[in-house]
Amino acid sequence: MLFVFGLQLKYFPFPSKSHSSASYDFSQPPWTLTGAWNEYANVPENFLKGCKWAPDGSCFLTNSDDNILRIYNLPSQIYSGEWDLLQEMVRPVLRMAEGDTIYDYCWYPSMNSADSDTCFIASSSRDNPIHVWDAFNGEMKASYRPYNHLDELTAAHSLSFSPDGSLLFAGFDKMIRVFNTSRPGRDFECRPTFHKKQGQPGIISCIAFSPSQDVYACGSYSKCLGLYSYEEGISLSVLHGQHGGVTHLLFSPDGNCIFSGGRKDPEILCWDIRHPGKILCSLKREVVTNQRIYFDMEMWVSVSILTFFFFFFFLDWDHAKNVSLYTCWGDVN
Repeated sequence: MLFVFGLQLKYFPFPSKSHSSASYDFSQPPWTLTGAWNEYANVPENFLKGCKWAPDGSCFLTNSDDNILRIYNLPSQIYSGEWDLLQEMVRPVLRMAEGDTIYDYCWYPSMNSADSDTCFIASSSRDNPIHVWDAFNGEMKASYRPYNHLDELTAAHSLSFSPDGSLLFAGFDKMIRVFNTSRPGRDFECRPTFHKKQGQPGIISCIAFSPSQDVYACGSYSKCLGLYSYEEGISLSVLHGQHGGVTHLLFSPDGNCIFSGGRKDPEILCWDIRHPGKILCSLKREVVTNQRIYFDMEMWVSVSILTFFFFFFFLDWDHAKNVSLYTCWGDVN
């Protein structure tokens, strides 16, 4: 069996407190700080499907083939710089079990560990409603029930909170359903992405919001991504160019560009939304399966020069039964 697991880089202590004088050396390979191995060995053929950092950076969330979401707190030695004393993260602080295969999961965007009211996550799994979990005690806080035109419960393939957390967007086949976060239940707004043979076809596999404009993007397994107005969901543009079904989207920090990656697709495409339809650049990577492979970026500002760094997910096909923390340095130019 082929396993896929992403190990996310996260920058912790830096050589200098000043961003402009930071010095990183990408010529040196990253090294393991700590990890969790035994936690995933109890279930035969269990493997990791991904991990997502909490918005405040204090913990991270993992998804595995046993349909359990786990939250790990960062060891205290990470903050103190005593990396030589780090040991295995023996067990997660929370486990949240879904009833079937987990399709997607996301953090509440305003999550802050100092405020328990903001600490929750949303998840969607096959043949189940959307669940919202308390990230402090692991209990289910609410559920959002999407129904189709036949009044049948249907599972969301993708999830994303709006930037202010007031709305929960869920992706379906040629459809976005929008829930009000403060009103759990079956009330939602329908926003079709494909109508009268026009628009964006296929299952909506991922959703991303612009940080600077009232625009959001949807990727679909039909190998295209669509741009929509935030308030009404009006289609603004449909972009084609991905070789495989789009599985991940990410806006640049200034909101002018969007990056897209697909399954069985060796490229991350960069689009300038000010000139839609034209690919700005292409970044090569290795993706040879249908698995969702995430990517992320960080922005550094130094003397009005913006430099982007990618936090990579390293693929370890033969050792996908653990989660590890890595660190590295790199030069800022």
